[in-house]
Amino acid sequence: MHNNRISPARKFLFWFGAALAAVLFSGCQGLVLTNLTPVSLPENPSQIYTITLRVTPRTNTIERDSISPVIVIDGQSHPMRKSDLGENIYEYDYQGSVGREELAYYFLVRYRVKSSTSPAMNETYTEVAQARIVRRYVLSLEVNRGPVGARVSVLGRGFTPQDVIYFDNTPARTVFESPNSLSFFVPAVNPGQNYRVTLGSTNGNSPVGTFRVDGTTLTVTPSSLNLHTRERQSVTFSVPHPAPVGGLLLDVTTDVPESVIMPEVIVPQGQTSVTVTVEGGNPGNGSLFLKGYGEGELTIPVSVTGR
Repeated sequence: MHNNRISPARKFLFWFGAALAAVLFSGCQGLVLTNLTPVSLPENPSQIYTITLRVTPRTNTIERDSISPVIVIDGQSHPMRKSDLGENIYEYDYQGSVGREELAYYFLVRYRVKSSTSPAMNETYTEVAQARIVRRYVLSLEVNRGPVGARVSVLGRGFTPQDVIYFDNTPARTVFESPNSLSFFVPAVNPGQNYRVTLGSTNGNSPVGTFRVDGTTLTVTPSSLNLHTRERQSVTFSVPHPAPVGGLLLDVTTDVPESVIMPEVIVPQGQTSVTVTVEGGNPGNGSLFLKGYGEGELTIPVSVTGR
C-alpha cells in the first residue's frame, strides 16, 4: 500500500489559498449593491439629479462603519452621503449641464472584513448603469372620467403644438396651452368604456393614463331640418346636466357637407343648452350625426331644396 504525504510547504500553500478564497468570496458575496436610481430622470431647472444606492451587508464579518460607497461618473469619483430615506441607502447629487441627455456611471464600495488576524480592506463595484434625462413627460390627467365632448387638461413638461392626444387609436381635438399644459376634448367614442390615453408626437407615444367615458343624453330641437338654399333656422342642443369647466364640445358631423352650413357647437360652461343657426347650402338630403349619446349615435335628418 502506497501513501502520498503532503509536505508542510504544500499544506501551507493549500491553507493560504483556501483562506484567500474565503476572503475574496466574502468580499464578493458579502455586500449586495442595488441601484435605486430610475432609468429616466425628469429634467429640472437646477439640472441636479439624485443618484441613489442601497448597500446591504449579507454577513456579520463586514464592519458596517467601514462601508464607503463612491460613484464614478465622467471619469471622476465622488463620495456618497447617507440618505434620510432609510438605513443602508446612500445618495449623490449630480450637477449636470444644460442640454445633457444621458448619464453613465457605476458604484464602487470599499469596506473592511473582520478576520482572526487583522481586518482586510475589500472593494466591490457594479456594472455601468445609464440614466436618460427626459425633457418631455406627462404628470397627470386633470380628471379620469367624463362624457363625450368634455374638455380635460393634461399637466406635464415639454409639450409642443404638434402633440395629439389619442383614445386608443382615436385622435382627440387637442389644444396646446403651454409647454407645461395641454387640453383635449373627449372624442366621440362609445360611452360606458375605459380608454387608454396616450400622447402622440414626432418623438413617439407617451402613456397618459386611463379615461372612463360616461354616457349621457342629448336633445336636439327641432328633431329634423327642412331648409331652402340660404334659408336659416335655429337649432337648440340640450344636455341634462350643466356643462363642465371648459364647456362641452358637441362634435356634429354630416354626410352632406355641401348642403349644411353651421358653426361649431359648444355648450358653455355651467349651461345646459346652446342654440346655433344652421343655413341651407346646396340642395341635398342627408343627416347630422352626434356620436356618443343615447344609444350610441343621434341622427337628425336634413333636407335642403333649391329656391
